[in-house]
Amino acid sequence: MKNFTLGLNVALVIAVAVLFYLHFSAPSAKPATTQSGTQSAASGDFRIAYFEIDSIESHFDYYKEVSSSIQAKAMENNKQLNQLKQAFANKYQELQRAAQSLTQAELNSKQQELAQMERTYQSKEQMLNNEMQDESMKKLQDVKRKITDFLAEYNKSKGYAFILGNNSDAMALYYKDAAYDITSDVIKGLNELYKTKK
Repeated sequence: MKNFTLGLNVALVIAVAVLFYLHFSAPSAKPATTQSGTQSAASGDFRIAYFEIDSIESHFDYYKEVSSSIQAKAMENNKQLNQLKQAFANKYQELQRAAQSLTQAELNSKQQELAQMERTYQSKEQMLNNEMQDESMKKLQDVKRKITDFLAEYNKSKGYAFILGNNSDAMALYYKDAAYDITSDVIKGLNELYKTKK
């Protein structure tokens, strides 16, 4: 999620830079042309829309499914790690109870066994954390791709120069005109698209 928010913040910085440039550049008599020779949109046609990321997270069915599957995976990982911890704790208590009756060789053997259990736990924890991070990243990138693909199609008829995502935690937008809030359109469109592909 941090990468998603970082990407949105980068997009916002680019949008502010473009707005700054457009606001302070001298108006020309004829529209500027790009290198390919096509005319760019006149500055009066420059429009920006936004949507609330928090609302997408709360109402986009696919995001909710992805979030639930990530949480279920995290719970399963914790269960596995807790079982290993419990096995280690049991073995340690067993060693504490029997320590007086063991020979030095037996005691060393049990201590090595505990050390091996601890290494196994650490290795398993690292592996599960890496798998979880990779899986979460892939799933969240897929959510982002679905949103991006939908917005590309959505914008064909709307003509916005930028569509920004606003996150209440990031405080990325200091002013927004509710007339350009397309959050409900985005949620409705994403859910309809997701239902048809499901």
